Amino acid sequence: MRFLVYGLAGWAVDSVFVCIHTGRRRPSSLLNVPVYGLAQPLFEPVHDRIRQRPLALRAALYGAGILGVEYTSGRLLRRLGGDVPWDYGRSRFGINGLVRLDYFPLWAAYGLGLERLHDFFSGESRAVGRSARRPRAAAPTDSREGTLLTQGGD
Repeated sequence: MRFLVYGLAGWAVDSVFVCIHTGRRRPSSLLNVPVYGLAQPLFEPVHDRIRQRPLALRAALYGAGILGVEYTSGRLLRRLGGDVPWDYGRSRFGINGLVRLDYFPLWAAYGLGLERLHDFFSGESRAVGRSARRPRAAAPTDSREGTLLTQGGD
């Protein structure tokens, strides 16, 4: 189920981006749904391992990882069907028509957005917001008895 949600979410974002970027009014190819769906088995474990790392590092890893998945899935689709639903062949920063290096910052931002989706699925949306901040200081205790110290003396 999550695979499908990731796939449809990516497809929808891609369709909106393509419309804004090129003016094309039709949605992206449905062949993109399984490619975006790969975020579930590939992205989630990475996010779990790096969630406490600095934002810039996470963004860089997501951008590189997504470009790698896009390239690999594009090569596989070419082998299976001869063509891919996207074509970056005319792009100055394209590699084999399968990825665009100038899209790296967009993929990095997309990966940071996927963090929220993953946190929603895993029920960590509130906990993650707190864990990103400094931990709260513990209430002072009397070291001899381990009891909380309160103002007012009692």
